[in-house]
Amino acid sequence: MRVMTNEQLVAAYRDAKKNDHGDNVVRLLKSEIRKRGLNP
Repeated sequence: MRVMTNEQLVAAYRDAKKNDHGDNVVRLLKSEIRKRGLNP
């Protein structure tokens, strides 16, 4: 995964969830968000 700011990470998560990019992508982004202590 490329390095992203917190805002980019949350935006990528919302986009992946909205456009159904696959469970693996959504799960990966969500786990990274949790590691950083953010709220999607």
